[in-house]
Amino acid sequence: MPAARISSDMAYVITAAHLDDAATLGPLHLRNWLENYPNADAGIDELWIREHRGSSAGTEGITQWREFIEVASQHPHLHFCRVVRSETEIVGYLRGHREESVTLGPMYLLDHAQGHGLGGQLMTEFLAWAGPAHIRLGVADYNAGAIRFYRRHGFEITGDRYLWRGRLPTLPMTREAPAGADLS
Repeated sequence: MPAARISSDMAYVITAAHLDDAATLGPLHLRNWLENYPNADAGIDELWIREHRGSSAGTEGITQWREFIEVASQHPHLHFCRVVRSETEIVGYLRGHREESVTLGPMYLLDHAQGHGLGGQLMTEFLAWAGPAHIRLGVADYNAGAIRFYRRHGFEITGDRYLWRGRLPTLPMTREAPAGADLS
């Protein structure tokens, strides 16, 4: 798939992830959690995040990213992995996979990369990849910006809030296949 170029004051390009990107994506995934998930009311602080997501920045997490990228390149109909690159760094990513339904996540953009249409472009590519499938995801119930973003792209809250790992209040969201879509 050709790279999608987004025009703005900074050049951004969305591409398939490469194996070498895993060393950046693991720590970036932890950074996402440290920036977006602390919530005193839920008892989620840096220590809790590092306990539950800290391995993503280490050897284990980098290896998992590398394995996912490799599988995605070998089976692109089952696994989706895109990164957003600026001239000097990876500034975001979107991952997904297909089993009985399609699961979206994780998805993340650094703060300075937001507001340039990159999230929408990532979602457009993901939805094209998913085709007419039922798509599901989980979102922190206090992440109002993410909930609004997903709603703009056709997702609805479809179940009761649950606690991920006993603490993170999470809302299930789904996007149903468009009416009349061929699901075969």
